[in-house]
Amino acid sequence: MSKKSKRYQKAAELVDSDKQYGLADAVGIIKKFPAPKFDPTVTLSFRLGVDPRKSDQMVRGSVALPHGTGKSVRVVVFATGDAAKAATAAGADEVGMEDLIKKVQDGFTDFDAAIATPDAMLEVRKIARVLGPRGLMPNPKTGTVTDDTAAAVNAVKAGRIDYKLDKNGNVSAAIGKASFSEAQLTENTSALIESVIKAKPATAKGNYIENVTLAASMCPGVALEASLYAIN
Repeated sequence: MSKKSKRYQKAAELVDSDKQYGLADAVGIIKKFPAPKFDPTVTLSFRLGVDPRKSDQMVRGSVALPHGTGKSVRVVVFATGDAAKAATAAGADEVGMEDLIKKVQDGFTDFDAAIATPDAMLEVRKIARVLGPRGLMPNPKTGTVTDDTAAAVNAVKAGRIDYKLDKNGNVSAAIGKASFSEAQLTENTSALIESVIKAKPATAKGNYIENVTLAASMCPGVALEASLYAIN
């Protein structure tokens, strides 16, 4: 087992691994972690009590973080005509149809979100095997299949994030940077927790959210107290 860095060890001294923290305390600890030479990403991770093998227990959704993620988001749009022009005007990084699909087939995946018009989806499905595993496949449920490409591009650029249950029953998403203020991290965290609670499948039984952990890159996680995500 590789030895943890001195910085990690110092950060670990600030966390009681047997304790669950209130949101303000957890964010305060994240802010006290020794700073590396880069701005760490802060991630919120959920362990869910659902069966990822059952399609009717899939958990996925999107949420507009009040303060964005602190990351410059690259967006591609599969569209033609007026929808393509609107996407370009809104600041999409790549816009196209057959040419863009061919580019993706040739290995281009240097983007964070993909948007498509409904009539483009028949062609976009040709690259589902490329986009799907990377969580980039446009989906109506996350607002990435739409005729209003400008609004979709603006939403993604402004800080809307998508999340999806993985094969191990977890949901994880970036909610900001360590350089964010405590208020910004707190509000972004609350927004994602509320969204995941609302995304509970109707068929999910028992304890829906088993635990939630807040963490910064290359640092230990901080467990949040159950009252923050308990469902009555």
